[in-house]
Amino acid sequence: MADNKKGKTVTIEQIGSPLRRPNVQRQTLIGLGLNKMHRRSTLEDTPAVRGMIRAVSHMVRVVEEN
Repeated sequence: MADNKKGKTVTIEQIGSPLRRPNVQRQTLIGLGLNKMHRRSTLEDTPAVRGMIRAVSHMVRVVEEN
């Protein structure tokens, strides 16, 4: 049952500050594993993660997609 296949991943980088943003956007960044400028996070490419990226698209950028 344990597959060693890797799923698709997406790497995102925070390019905007969460200062003066609604608390829900700050919490979304924390959920994505980001909390400071220019930090990168690699996450599994799922619809939930894509929705979170879309919600804070003005503060993050997609670095690479595999």
